Amino acid sequence: MKEQVRTQSAPQAIGPYSQAVKSAGLLFASGQVALDPATSSIVSGGIVEQTERVMKNIAAVLEASGTSFDRVIKSTVFLKDMGDFAKMNEIYGRYVSGDGKIAPARSTVEVSRLPKDALVEIEVIALL
Repeated sequence: MKEQVRTQSAPQAIGPYSQAVKSAGLLFASGQVALDPATSSIVSGGIVEQTERVMKNIAAVLEASGTSFDRVIKSTVFLKDMGDFAKMNEIYGRYVSGDGKIAPARSTVEVSRLPKDALVEIEVIALL
């Protein structure tokens, strides 16, 4: 059994997929790029601004699902340029680590291109 998650606080799906799906006590969230939910446009700026927007989009999906970053168990980061890793990691870390939090398992890969020519995309799996 599965349940679709939708929220207006994160960008709407731009294809045949869900923002997230709940199943068997887990949340499987689709990858988020740096789309502003109000305009459906990529935010201006570089990797810092884009990663911040991505994390806010993920936070909105998590909240709509009844969970939070504290319950994220796995994430996958897709970077257009691995040279942006340190800056992305700094922003990402503020959301998932510190204050006794257990950071999720993570994979990070460099890719040739992302939707809307974004610099970063992140997907997560969380406990409900």
